[in-house]
Amino acid sequence: MPTIVIPKEIAPGESRAAMTPLLMKRLRDLHLEIKIESGLGAGIFAADSAYQCEIIADKAALYAYGDIVIKVQPPMAEEVVLMKEGAVVISFLYPYLDPEMVKKMATKKITALAMELIPRISRAQDMDALSSQATIVGYKAVLIAANACRFFFPMLTTAAGTIKPARVLVIGAGVAGLQAIAIARRLGAMVSAYDVRPDTKQQVESLGAKFLDVGVAAGDSGGYARELTAEEKAQQQQVLAKHLATQDVVIATAGVPGKLAPKIITSAMVEAMKPGAVIVDAMAEMGGNCELARAGETILYHDVQIIGAKNIVSSLAVNASEMYARNVLNVLNLVVKNGKIAIDLEDEIIKNCRVEL
Repeated sequence: MPTIVIPKEIAPGESRAAMTPLLMKRLRDLHLEIKIESGLGAGIFAADSAYQCEIIADKAALYAYGDIVIKVQPPMAEEVVLMKEGAVVISFLYPYLDPEMVKKMATKKITALAMELIPRISRAQDMDALSSQATIVGYKAVLIAANACRFFFPMLTTAAGTIKPARVLVIGAGVAGLQAIAIARRLGAMVSAYDVRPDTKQQVESLGAKFLDVGVAAGDSGGYARELTAEEKAQQQQVLAKHLATQDVVIATAGVPGKLAPKIITSAMVEAMKPGAVIVDAMAEMGGNCELARAGETILYHDVQIIGAKNIVSSLAVNASEMYARNVLNVLNLVVKNGKIAIDLEDEIIKNCRVEL
């Protein structure tokens, strides 16, 4: 009988777990042996005993059993060394950020399924970990901005006069962006949003925000955005620069799956912004939408705070882990049949999320 192993995440600052005690019954329904690393649920306040399965304290010993490995963060080099040859790994992988990791996995003939590359099709909706985690990113990014800024978000009428609402621009109207719009609106801000996909206009407006049309349309058949041409980027930046100059807060969430985040906000744009404005770049770990952003750092540039958000989802690890675990379980149902590993390489979902090693 194949064994599925679930190690504790070792990436700095990562509190999520790839499985929660609440969902262990569904995992057991796959009829696999299950072994987890001691401390797996420490970041979500779940004791080892709550998982009701075999607990292994030594990471090397755990990986030795792993026919299937499920993780949250991409495996580090020391983890790949410990993996069984021919194992199946299901995790966020971001192979373009660490090609050496991909090569190491290739030498061990590992089948790698990247959760961030699950295609946006109807039958894969319950596997879409990018969307589930992006919901948290959009929510938290606005709270980070509200906490960092030195002004109110809502309009307030006081004995000292009326305070105007903050102007918030959300760049990228995917799941994270739409959630950011909703939260910023609830906080009372005047919200506008921009996306290169014209079909997002209705979604943006349905949330009470104004859609910023820069005259560039770059949607693709997969529901994501394609990369812009040089001419399109120039037009985008020209219109955006004028709008950015009037904004108090910018929440940047634009990404292209499988690639680094597009550079949308230039240094010149930041220089033209209001003193005291705040940019929260939720894509900083993917290279950033703002060319000045640095993951995990807050930079003050021409009196504009640029917050390079890092691993936002881990700050809400309890809900993030539950959502992610559900996504992983649905992927496992696709690759495990009758207690055996049965990966259909011709399946549309597998073909899209399998990293070619």
